[in-house]
Amino acid sequence: MHRSKPESMEFVIVTGLSGAGRSQAANVLEDLGYFCMDNVPPQLLPQFAILHQASEFRVKKVAAVVDIRGGAYFQDLFDVLEQFEKEGHSYRILYLDCQDEVLVKRYKEHRRPHPMNPDGSILDGIKKERQTLNRIFEMAQLVIDTSNLTLGKLRERIVEVLNGGDGSDLFKLNVISFGFKHGIPLEADLVFDVRFLPNPFYVQELRTKTGSDKEVQDYVMNFEDAGVFMEQVITMLKFLIPRYQREGKQRLVVAIGCTGGKHRSVTLANRIYEAMEASEDFTSNLIHRDEMKAGK
Repeated sequence: MHRSKPESMEFVIVTGLSGAGRSQAANVLEDLGYFCMDNVPPQLLPQFAILHQASEFRVKKVAAVVDIRGGAYFQDLFDVLEQFEKEGHSYRILYLDCQDEVLVKRYKEHRRPHPMNPDGSILDGIKKERQTLNRIFEMAQLVIDTSNLTLGKLRERIVEVLNGGDGSDLFKLNVISFGFKHGIPLEADLVFDVRFLPNPFYVQELRTKTGSDKEVQDYVMNFEDAGVFMEQVITMLKFLIPRYQREGKQRLVVAIGCTGGKHRSVTLANRIYEAMEASEDFTSNLIHRDEMKAGK
């Protein structure tokens, strides 16, 4: 008896930072008709591809939450994904990201320790987890920053990215502003230091504002060096991106840093993002990591 070739299975691996909304994402995917598995050992994932070969196996959409709760098993994920590729199985990685200060607030609200540092600082735990997840973050085809998303908005974003509404098949440019005093973003590919510009922190009426405020932007961009720097970076990115695309790179993370991450870096990151986001050849995302932190 002839068996028709089974339809391809849609496989989504959900991962990301603890507290960023992985469980909520799994619930959304379940509502969308995915067969969901939480905290599954990566070694079990290929079994679903084997089961799918049987025509009686009717699950066509599978989502698996894989994260650091698996401990040593988590590192096996990379071998499993390599096996998937060798055997011709397709998959997508959905990575849930979130700003550090938002994660700290969430942990404090729920009075929970961070799994990577249960007896110490929540922030230190977040930093350790970011470092552990950096490799899978680089591999992710779909990234959602949940810092400012309600559950309803998260659902909308998941539906959007799964349907390609974020240009998931396109190269992704992430522009991040940060403060050197808070550390360089681990995910950064290119880091630019704008501390050569005068610091608005020392202007009394600008001290409590940020680079998202027009007054600070006007102050920073009034300096000729700021405009020259911005144009040079934009020219370089327009040169680099098509060449990264040609080599198969899927994402470029550009980090713009000043002392505290509130004024100069935010201003320049905003301007660079505005100049790049109109492109139809790639998608752009803007994150101000340290904008709301205290300091200069």
